[in-house]
Amino acid sequence: MLSQLLLLFGFFSLVLVSVYWINRAISLFDQLIGDGQTALVFLEFTLLALPYVIMTVLPISAFVAAIYVTNRLSSDSEMVVLQTAGASSTRIARPVVYFGVIVAVLVAILAHVLVPAARSELSGRSAEISRDITARFLKEGQFIHPASGITVYVRGITALGEMEELFLEDDRDPDAKVTYTAERALLVRGDTGPRLVMFDGLAQTFRPKTGRLTTVEFEDFAYDIGALIRQGGAGIRDLRELPTDVLLNPSQADLDGARGELADFLYEAHDRVARSLLAIVVPVMGFAALMVGGFSRFGVWRQVVLAVTMIIGVQLVANSSEEVARGDARLFWMAYLAPVVGTVLTALLLFASQMRRFRGRDTSVDMAQPGGAQI
Repeated sequence: MLSQLLLLFGFFSLVLVSVYWINRAISLFDQLIGDGQTALVFLEFTLLALPYVIMTVLPISAFVAAIYVTNRLSSDSEMVVLQTAGASSTRIARPVVYFGVIVAVLVAILAHVLVPAARSELSGRSAEISRDITARFLKEGQFIHPASGITVYVRGITALGEMEELFLEDDRDPDAKVTYTAERALLVRGDTGPRLVMFDGLAQTFRPKTGRLTTVEFEDFAYDIGALIRQGGAGIRDLRELPTDVLLNPSQADLDGARGELADFLYEAHDRVARSLLAIVVPVMGFAALMVGGFSRFGVWRQVVLAVTMIIGVQLVANSSEEVARGDARLFWMAYLAPVVGTVLTALLLFASQMRRFRGRDTSVDMAQPGGAQI
């Protein structure tokens, strides 16, 4: 049974990861290729996003594998043979528990090691790309928006990197809308960052409140685009890229760098542990739900619906506890509420399936007594 669970778990994981990964790759392709990045950068970003996708998919694959294997064993009457031989529901569930522990170890490795490392690298690479102002500006024949309120158009770019017929509109200040046009322009490095030097152009400033338009001709003018890089840069660290030990004992610098509260740090750390524990509960819950019902020629769709409903309920508990725990650092333990609720539901299902077997056995004994109707 354990070998069948692992085999189908690998198959379903491969299918689901492929679907999630393709969806993620499509959005990344539009974003990166549209920003002038190469195919190697696109491949790097999709690979760095893969650990988080795998961590999300593994519990789902484990649940589906447990449902499929349990249903197949029941359909082939192998489950009936085990129960007739005296094996209890908890005894039959033992391979499913071992399977859940294996999945939990994989989820723990991903949550504590691979996902933070991948997201940290992804954040660093994203910051590098955001600082690559050349790739964001040097696009001929397109209106681009390197930052909020900024519009740039370049008619052509020479082999030396000189821009011809530049249009730049700065609409960040609601009181003054500035439009620059220049015959040619260059990107140069300055003390405070890169600068856009425009030659033979015109600067038009329109003030909506007064309705006045001011124009200034210039032979050369330097526009500071280093501010755009600092504005569009990452700056704020994502909690998911921090190591677990940092989340459990954050310094003031860590709190300032992520702009998060202590409650957010503690919940993120304990949620990683809770994910691993939930990976054990999910497949056992699917197995227990199918063990509750007896044989039916209509199949086990009712038990499957019950299992899916319980999984949705456990997820709702996780979402609700997250909202509460992130508001108070003392309530970090609520991250474990979903695994606890799932464990209780699973235990109740196994107990119900065991009691159903006992009632069925008592009924068969009574019918075999003298004077009882035997069929």
